[in-house]
Amino acid sequence: FDQIWLGSYMSGGVGFTQYATAAYTDNILDDFTQYGVDYIKKHHGGIGKAKATQEVVNDIATEVNLYGMEQYEEFPTALESHFGGSQRASVLAAASGITTSLATCNSNAGLNGWYLSMLMQQGRL
Repeated sequence: FDQIWLGSYMSGGVGFTQYATAAYTDNILDDFTQYGVDYIKKHHGGIGKAKATQEVVNDIATEVNLYGMEQYEEFPTALESHFGGSQRASVLAAASGITTSLATCNSNAGLNGWYLSMLMQQGRL
């Protein structure tokens, strides 16, 4: 946890890393998010159809986060597009938060998905 916090703090906070993500991660964030959209269409009835409950947040954010982690392990060259652990953590968290928000049409649910992704990565470090 301290590494994530320190990396975020030293790079100007969460805002900087999220801002840089779109420009510097090629289409990796797009891929993770598209996977999440496909998942919510298949398992939750589509965009805006899921209820904003913690169970839904746990389901979607966990699925997207695990997919992203698997992709990083399967394709190590994807790591070359990113400039450190904080970038990878932010890409996974952003994809988890975006898809959770899309599924529920609730920004707070998306924020919970973002935080859950970070907590999952903390357990992996």
